[in-house]
Amino acid sequence: MAQVEATTERVVAADPETVFDAIADYSGTRGKLLPEQFSEYEVREGGDGEGTLVHWKLQATSKRVRDCLLEVSEPTDGELVEKDRNSSMVTTWRVTPAGEGRSRVVVTTTWQGAGGIGGFFEKTFAPKGLGRIYDAILARLATEVEKPA
Repeated sequence: MAQVEATTERVVAADPETVFDAIADYSGTRGKLLPEQFSEYEVREGGDGEGTLVHWKLQATSKRVRDCLLEVSEPTDGELVEKDRNSSMVTTWRVTPAGEGRSRVVVTTTWQGAGGIGGFFEKTFAPKGLGRIYDAILARLATEVEKPA
């Protein structure tokens, strides 16, 4: 089993605090950011950053659905970590300044992949598919937090 990693990033025209607050707002904004690959979204505890427990199903491919139950922590300023209780999957959101009134959002997901030929295909194709899903989330995030000029 090899570790699989998918990373996506985007610069958003909003200050880091606004962007981070939107990402950490599981009871409000976060559900609006999720594309069609997500279903059964439910906040089970908390709802704002650290201490939140959130559930969703992620259909990454037509055949693969992950039932995710995520514990949220904030280990450092500008960092949100979602650890799945049902698997080895960990997603880290990092928000850093990127110039005046702008933020860089980097989302990285890692998990222990399958072994053998299945693992080869997972390591080759899963990061691209997950990257497309996170691109959609980051585009919706930008729409949500960017102020019209």
